[in-house]
Amino acid sequence: MTDPDVIVVGGGIGGLSAAYALARRGLAVRVLERAAAFGEVGAGIQLAPNCTRILDDYGLLDEAKALGVLPDAMIMRDAVDGTELTRLDLRDLERRYGFPYLVIHRSDLHAMLLRACERVGVDLRTSQHVTACANTADGASVTLADGRVEEARVVIAADGLHSVARKLIVDDEPVSSAYVAYRGTTPTASGRAADVDLSEVVVYVGPRCHFVHYGLRGGELLNQVAVFESPKARAGEEDWGTPDELDAAFAATCDFVRGGLPDMWRDRWWRMYDRDPIMTWVDGNIALLGDAAHPPLQYIAQGAIMAIEDGWVLGEQAARHLDGGGWPAVLAAYQAVRPEHCRRVVTTSRAWGELWHLDGLARRQRNVLLRERDTYDYAFVDWLYGPTALDPSDEPPMFTPIPLSSAPADALTGAGG
Repeated sequence: MTDPDVIVVGGGIGGLSAAYALARRGLAVRVLERAAAFGEVGAGIQLAPNCTRILDDYGLLDEAKALGVLPDAMIMRDAVDGTELTRLDLRDLERRYGFPYLVIHRSDLHAMLLRACERVGVDLRTSQHVTACANTADGASVTLADGRVEEARVVIAADGLHSVARKLIVDDEPVSSAYVAYRGTTPTASGRAADVDLSEVVVYVGPRCHFVHYGLRGGELLNQVAVFESPKARAGEEDWGTPDELDAAFAATCDFVRGGLPDMWRDRWWRMYDRDPIMTWVDGNIALLGDAAHPPLQYIAQGAIMAIEDGWVLGEQAARHLDGGGWPAVLAAYQAVRPEHCRRVVTTSRAWGELWHLDGLARRQRNVLLRERDTYDYAFVDWLYGPTALDPSDEPPMFTPIPLSSAPADALTGAGG
């Protein structure tokens, strides 16, 4: 390959899925990955129907199913007393939206996308540190740390939370939530993990903390995540989110949650940042994608999904517009539809995180309202789990929030004290 049609900066889940989406349309795509090898750090990831629909379109859904777990239910429990608050029937959810809810190891999803890129001839390059992106007379270019310059018709910046290309559009910084995540995976062959029901994705929501568990790799592993607000972060200290804070944050939670803390990897933790939404993602022939455009907090499990959707939309817009209006038309169509959807996801993720971590009266009001919810009420996910919009007119209406104050006062006793 000489100059490709497209350079994708970043070889994570977003970058590889975008590369595949464009390459399967016959475009010459080069991926520049900063690390010495392609790979993904972390543990589990949840893929809702708006993502598995795209994997099916790519011909990858059966492979993803074989690598992951198809749970039967998603359940929310109170982290203090362990009682159930609400649930989604994921089998019924699949019937409603036409595609399953899937949980999978991040590295397995990434490796699957890497193999797909190889099959369609994507030029995959590692140890490529991009330090700048710029528009040119005929397209766009990237400058690498060693001084080399590479050119393409367009550059897709999938370079994550600390994106270089984002600075072309806005001079902003990541926003710290003061929350930190610990993760761990445990074999299910014996011990505590052997007794956990892997047909469920469960989140325990507690005051300034929550705990998630679900199965991975066909049920061979139990994935667990512990998230909490760091007092050190709130105090402005540099060394925050440390293991001593982990144990303190969950001291008042139920036995099951506390029992999972020894399984956390204590030599690493993930501080949780997002960015304020921006409504412009395209600068000339350079477009942002994934966390470079819309890094969210993880509370509605849509971060990687939004990146996969971005790439799919780019591929679909290329199929629709490239022969007629060229890349300006493709990027304009992408710009017209994706920022508003992702703004909704980023802001809803923040609000959902606040809802999860309530204490006192607000926690009791939340618990009452969640227990009143019908299992088969999809009003709060229809805007999210349906088909990915290709035109702004396809974007479904948002849900209507329910005020905490609407919880009946006579129901608050025993709703979690």
